Amino acid sequence: MNDRQLLDMAREAAGNSYSPYSKFPVGAALECADGTIYTGCNIENAALGSTICAERVAVCKAVSEGQREFTRIAIWGESENYCMPCGACRQFLVEFSPDIEVLCSKAGGRYVSYPLSKLMPYSFNY
Repeated sequence: MNDRQLLDMAREAAGNSYSPYSKFPVGAALECADGTIYTGCNIENAALGSTICAERVAVCKAVSEGQREFTRIAIWGESENYCMPCGACRQFLVEFSPDIEVLCSKAGGRYVSYPLSKLMPYSFNY
């Protein structure tokens, strides 16, 4: 699967977003080491601390199915700036795959790619 196909899956996942407060749907598509793809979308809650990001939804789905090794994650959001994972999502990803490639998109279908270590250089891990 190429980057564009993974980003398309993330865009499709954003269609399932529950984002009545921010009005900012986000989708993620997570590629596992064995090639399996898990998608997720942001799910907001009136108690903002209970909101969960698309990236963590995708990781939780994968982990709940026995996956632990990830190679790439695509994040899609229709915005002027690249849709980057928040700090909590970065730390969540580090727990399983500190070397994962992170594809971040923005309006118009443009995207950038970073190794997670560039986005989270001093992660908390053991």
